[in-house]
Amino acid sequence: MSGVKAPAAQWRRPVWSTGRKDCVGTALGTGRVWFTIGRGIVTEVFYPRIDIPQIRDLGFLVADGRGFWQELKATPDPVLELEDARVPLPTIRHPQGRFEFTFRVCTDPDRDALLIDFALTGDPELRAYLLCAARLGEDAHANRAWVGSWEGRRVLWAEQGPFGMAISCRDPDGRPALGVCSVGEVGASDLWQDFHINGRMTWEYTEAGPGEVALAGVLPRLGTLAVGLGTSKEAAATTAWSSLAEGFPRAADDYARRWRAWHEGRRAPQDITGGLPPALATLYTRSATVIKVHEDRTFPGALVASLSVPWGEASDTLGGYHLVWSRDLVESAGALLALGADKEARQVLAYLIGTQRANGHWLQNQWLGGKPFWNGVQLDESGFPVLLASALKAQGILGDMAVADMIFRALRFIVRQGPATSQDRWEEDSGVNAFTLAVTIAALVEGAEFLEGPARACALMFADYWNARIESWTYVEDDPLSRQFHVPGHYIRMAPPEILNDRQADYEILPIKNRADDPHVAACCQVSNDFLQLVRYGLRDARDPHIVASVTVMDGLLKTMTPSGMVWHRYNDDGYGEHDDGRPFDGSGIGRGWPLLTGERGHYAIASGDDPLPYLQAMAAMTGRGGLLPEQVWDSAPIAHYDLAPGRPSGSAMPLVWAHGEFVKLCHSHALGAPFDRPVATWNRYRGARPKPGFRIWQRHQRPQHLKAGEELRIALPVPFMVHWGVDGWQTLRDTLSEDWALAHVAILPPEALRGARSLQFTLRLQTEGWIGQDFHIDVIGDS
Repeated sequence: MSGVKAPAAQWRRPVWSTGRKDCVGTALGTGRVWFTIGRGIVTEVFYPRIDIPQIRDLGFLVADGRGFWQELKATPDPVLELEDARVPLPTIRHPQGRFEFTFRVCTDPDRDALLIDFALTGDPELRAYLLCAARLGEDAHANRAWVGSWEGRRVLWAEQGPFGMAISCRDPDGRPALGVCSVGEVGASDLWQDFHINGRMTWEYTEAGPGEVALAGVLPRLGTLAVGLGTSKEAAATTAWSSLAEGFPRAADDYARRWRAWHEGRRAPQDITGGLPPALATLYTRSATVIKVHEDRTFPGALVASLSVPWGEASDTLGGYHLVWSRDLVESAGALLALGADKEARQVLAYLIGTQRANGHWLQNQWLGGKPFWNGVQLDESGFPVLLASALKAQGILGDMAVADMIFRALRFIVRQGPATSQDRWEEDSGVNAFTLAVTIAALVEGAEFLEGPARACALMFADYWNARIESWTYVEDDPLSRQFHVPGHYIRMAPPEILNDRQADYEILPIKNRADDPHVAACCQVSNDFLQLVRYGLRDARDPHIVASVTVMDGLLKTMTPSGMVWHRYNDDGYGEHDDGRPFDGSGIGRGWPLLTGERGHYAIASGDDPLPYLQAMAAMTGRGGLLPEQVWDSAPIAHYDLAPGRPSGSAMPLVWAHGEFVKLCHSHALGAPFDRPVATWNRYRGARPKPGFRIWQRHQRPQHLKAGEELRIALPVPFMVHWGVDGWQTLRDTLSEDWALAHVAILPPEALRGARSLQFTLRLQTEGWIGQDFHIDVIGDS
């Protein structure tokens, strides 16, 4: 069939998949097309003016036209080679019995184009075929595709709205080399379906869509492909052939030169690689490349969490991990600081300042330009940018960046919302979490260095109080897990928000939201490694009995030994991972081990005087074929059908930029003998010791039930107010006006006025609302 519009799909079938990623690359130059490699094919291509992938999958078939055909991504064990860990310029080989197909991929440093240099050797009867699934714009099901001609050269076109794509091909002599072509709709009239039904290419459709479209064509045995992207299909075609005219060698050489120049231009604070085994030194260098790869060019300082989609073969999400999380961003910026990439670290802070919300927080995640994706609030994500500003100052590279307003607004938000968070760092539950507390307390202390007068005092007041209350909120004793592991107690994954007013709230059920069937486990029986951040940031000593006991429980419940080494789960009963039979995560599953958490455990090892090298070696052993760190590794019996092996990458995101950043920082921490990213002012203030403030803070969402004799009660609200109060049943009535401490309005009830009293009663009159119509009661108890 030829010269007709391709039949539309009557059902949706995932013919191509993003799969697991083995390598990523990007240009350093005016062009910044991103691409990813997975299962030996190009799996996603991104265009600079839109955040989502513009190609879902670009791969190849090899066939003889008489019934034999082989899809390359289905062939076993493709070989991926990188000559230089500094340069993401991969060569992929598919050695098979009848043929070998080899290709190299890079982006044109000067244009919005992807170049693929390819060669088919072996049986001369075989031909190569291109197969590409376009995904232009924000609606993958509204794409259109054509077989056409541009300036006398055959071209494959796709377009949606203001976004166009063109695929062209040249032979070694520079002549147009794209053969018979066809376009179709995925799952109905694409080339894969043609081969599946007919065993050879029989369809030659010239138009397809609107829908989810695929483009295909016959290739020469030796040649170069260009995928051009632009504001129209014609602009994309011009870009594609301009890039082909200069040729792959020129682009690859310039591409490699710019990458090497970037690495050589980084400030090297210390010789890290010289003290590492070769495998770790290589991963250190590659991690620098991976982090830089994920940096945007249109919005300097924006880094996506990963160029991959976790379990992409089973997902149609537009977002994937092609989004910015401020937490991941600052964790990566910390690695950039360690690497001496000062300019990039400053750009991250500038980007964060530009995307801060009016009330001081940052979105749960967002597109590169700041458009919201998910609108949840994670309190640690409001603290991390403050920590980055402080780290830049400590390194002497903050310069004259205007950070005071950002810090003030962020700390005001933290004071008003904390200590509970709407979501923890794993984006699931609300409550009080040790990791979030560590970040926000450190942010309050570090941010206070940029403030003066009452604002500074207010930030430190909240920091000291929350630090003193960590165990009251997140540590349990004599529970089932404590008895199982023969320890006095342990930190828990998350205390419900009610813990602020009810000490027994940690015995309530805490939902596990990524399970098909919530096991209804009480909060006191859910454990994570989040408490390790208390040690890393200097809030608790590594030898603190609470920490030591919790490590025993954490290692007993969450640690798994694999052939690659030690790995930890996020928390017990986690459901974010493949099913037990290897099927991809589809909203539920079984959580697997995270190399990232091996790095966090390695940082604790440093603080406790142990050798972090085994943790670094385990992380390096868990990389994929291309040497990238995955989000998760498989930690059960092997399942060949899904290419799952113990200690090897699962179908989760790969690379995870946060994990590469953690590896870099652990290398530096190993050399320093202390956490590289430990906040300076926080360490100087606490040095691992729990403070003992002589006051308690009362807010409308956290209400202490008692005061010790001699303690102050400090009432903090966002607006001016008056406290009307008395003791022992409203005796000795007084009125106390609040004072403006910048981050909050604070009223202090002095301890001498409570001397001899057994209880305190009070109510509030707000400047904005008047009397609130509610009385409050606090017991006053002796020191005993």
